[in-house]
Amino acid sequence: MRRLWTSGDRKVTVGLVVLTLMLLIALVGPVFVSAVLGQSPTKLHAGPPMAPPSGDHWLGTTSSGVDVFAQFVTGTRVSVFVGLVGGTISTFLAVLFGLVSGYHTGKAGAALTGFVNIFLVIPGLPLLLLIASYTRGRGGWPAVALIIGLTSWAGGARVKRAQTLSLRNRDFVAAARYSGDKQSRVLFLEVVPHLAPVIASTFLFAVVGSIAAEAGLDFIGAGNTNTVSWGTMLYWAQSQGALQSGAWWWFLPPGLGIALVGTAAGLVNFGIDELSDPRRRTSRISGRPKRRKVSRTVSGTGAAV
Repeated sequence: MRRLWTSGDRKVTVGLVVLTLMLLIALVGPVFVSAVLGQSPTKLHAGPPMAPPSGDHWLGTTSSGVDVFAQFVTGTRVSVFVGLVGGTISTFLAVLFGLVSGYHTGKAGAALTGFVNIFLVIPGLPLLLLIASYTRGRGGWPAVALIIGLTSWAGGARVKRAQTLSLRNRDFVAAARYSGDKQSRVLFLEVVPHLAPVIASTFLFAVVGSIAAEAGLDFIGAGNTNTVSWGTMLYWAQSQGALQSGAWWWFLPPGLGIALVGTAAGLVNFGIDELSDPRRRTSRISGRPKRRKVSRTVSGTGAAV
């Protein structure tokens, strides 16, 4: 993380600033809204219905007079936490199964690879909808994050397995294995550090995917619509006719929040690629160095070169 901050790449800086801002909003935003502004994300008739943004209501109100800014800030906490928890579970499972199945090439590795392939061919969206509909309203956002994490790890596991297969026969891994180190030590001290850029990229996009999945579930009504999140904001905005009435202040903030998180994660991923690949770092140098003309006299000819 420190190398990303000090890389000097503007794309990375912008991405990290946006992600940090979203995390701060998720942590302290609801407290600021309730304690300082005195607004609530569920209080009806806090203002006139469908009121545009104003000094009293920074992002306007809903059809029930609920403050949209309070909903957006509170929804940021739920959506970001779902993204972090779901992304962590998905990345952990992907790394675990990818490492073990790639390092062991015998029957155990084949069995784990077959298990990963089963999850890979199962349609993720129907499975997610089925489980989410069954557990709708139970457990709140942690249950949603758990479901998303458990149904979205197989693709990342295949990538980690391919990377581990290419590393397991390298000299430094073979030396550690033949020196008597335990398999867990070889994996986590020799293999995992070389997979760190891939793992970081997987985590970033797993977080974005979890946020988008939660928003999609809530938008189609398969999630818990009683929880305030970016997805439920879009659900109620669509069901209450915000699009038809032109109440952009209701549906634009959650959509913009999802887009900003996804864009910021992509910008940070560019920085991770450049730090992990020297060829991409050299491509950032603007232009090619100019060749200096050296003037010297060739012995016997007097010609200048």
